[in-house]
Amino acid sequence: MKVDFVFAIGMLANMSSKQKIVKPKAAPEAAAKEGERIAKRLARAGLCSRREAERWITAGRVKVDDKILETPACVVTAKSKIEVDGKPLGRAEPTKLWRYHKPKGLLTTNSDPEGRTTIYERLPDTLPRVLSVGRLDLNTEGLLLLTNDGDLARHLELPSTGWRRRYRVRVHGSVDEKALARLADGVKIEGISYGAIEATLDTTQRGNSWLSLSLKEGKNREIRRVMEHLNLQVTRLIRLSYGPFQLGELARGDVAAVPKRILKDQLGSHAARFGLTETEGDAKGQKSKRPQARKQSRR
Repeated sequence: MKVDFVFAIGMLANMSSKQKIVKPKAAPEAAAKEGERIAKRLARAGLCSRREAERWITAGRVKVDDKILETPACVVTAKSKIEVDGKPLGRAEPTKLWRYHKPKGLLTTNSDPEGRTTIYERLPDTLPRVLSVGRLDLNTEGLLLLTNDGDLARHLELPSTGWRRRYRVRVHGSVDEKALARLADGVKIEGISYGAIEATLDTTQRGNSWLSLSLKEGKNREIRRVMEHLNLQVTRLIRLSYGPFQLGELARGDVAAVPKRILKDQLGSHAARFGLTETEGDAKGQKSKRPQARKQSRR
């Protein structure tokens, strides 16, 4: 298993009490179009999440054009001089996407109060700070998409993309194929409505069956709850694909970059929004091998 990311986190610098704190002026419409919010800019540089960036700003750790910010309501451009803890901010990373074969037994979360292992403790050191596109629960394995761009993650999670998530599911119990077919009309369980699920029975042996499932929404623990509703116990759950991106032959715990040209093609008219207008210097199928387990998450 492998996975790990590295992000540089600046140390809190002592600020002089004599420095003048200045609220940023409202950015004109033209500047807003060509710029981005300061919190997003910090996150894109690989330092922190947007929420962390907002806390850093409130703490007086961020300067824009030699003025200390006290609110994240600031738009910056490529010409803006940005400093964090007195150090110049590095260049924003280009938007990237990776396929990751998540093993069973890892949490898709930044940290766990119970001390359970997260995917971020197992990602390769070669990865920058990344976010997951959606989540897979503790005992679900298979394809998980990772990106260094929070806006891209949110875009890919939207049901409006129309992208299907496909799964292989092993269940214990007696499978009613007519009940499976009715899932195509959606189902309501304990007041929660689940959308259409395409489900087919593949094989059955000694009370265990393999099913193929396809759905668009993917609510929290949706497949497990729907199967329980059909009196079936899920004993293994593997995600095979997320929209056009496939798990394929990616080994458990491995990470592989999605070539920029392919990501650009799949995003279509939205590609320019994420700066995916050029494809030169594209990474071609590069894979990152899983490192040894780490004691602490570096996310």
